[in-house]
Amino acid sequence: MHADDVLALLHTTADAIASALVSLEDWALADDRLHAGQYRHDQVADRAALEVLGASGLSVLSEESGLLVADPSVTVVIDPVDGSTNASRRLPWWATSLCAVDDEGPWVSLVVDQVAGTRFAAVRGGGATRDGVPFVRPVTPPLGASMIGLGGLPPFHFGWAQFRSFGASALDLCAVADGRLDGYVHCVTDEIAPWDYLGAVLVCAEAGALVVDASDRELTEIGHGVRRTIVAAGDERLLAELVASEALGEPLPV
Repeated sequence: MHADDVLALLHTTADAIASALVSLEDWALADDRLHAGQYRHDQVADRAALEVLGASGLSVLSEESGLLVADPSVTVVIDPVDGSTNASRRLPWWATSLCAVDDEGPWVSLVVDQVAGTRFAAVRGGGATRDGVPFVRPVTPPLGASMIGLGGLPPFHFGWAQFRSFGASALDLCAVADGRLDGYVHCVTDEIAPWDYLGAVLVCAEAGALVVDASDRELTEIGHGVRRTIVAAGDERLLAELVASEALGEPLPV
């Protein structure tokens, strides 16, 4: 498949999820033990996604249903609802995140803000777009003037000017890509899975932002048990400061 065809497939999948959820009334946790921890909207969204992706001939790794192997050369890694708890509370910060991964890593990705409708897309080597318009990361301020996104509760102050904690890492990372946030640190060790970050990692890379694992592990390893500690920033200088703060567990001078 050509990259354009894959991107169209990802858009179709996100559309199918949106359509499946539009009339959903029960956004609570599912009550079956087999799927403990899943919300009803996770299950509905996953079924809608697999109806589309299952017919594509590509392999799929979904947070909700695991690995489905078809074409081993390309795997679509998907979180049908990133920010499930936000969605259950009707907080308007949740997304669908998709990333087609080939032998070289993230290839084509799409992150859709399912409330605002904003779509972040990227093709490896082809740049990033927001609602179809190419964009690049703006100039990044120093840490003391930065707004940093946080996942989880930080044990100390990193030296930022302001912080925000929104609760949907794919959207948080896309906000670093387009400059609404200057950096992001996930403060819970080894909690973020590939479906949470891979789509946005490619968007960041193509826009000029940087994303790493705090322990310098490979981000493109995929598997249902893979977890990483994500740190992102608009430039190398801020990234180094955030990684150092996260690793040392000590506040930087303010």
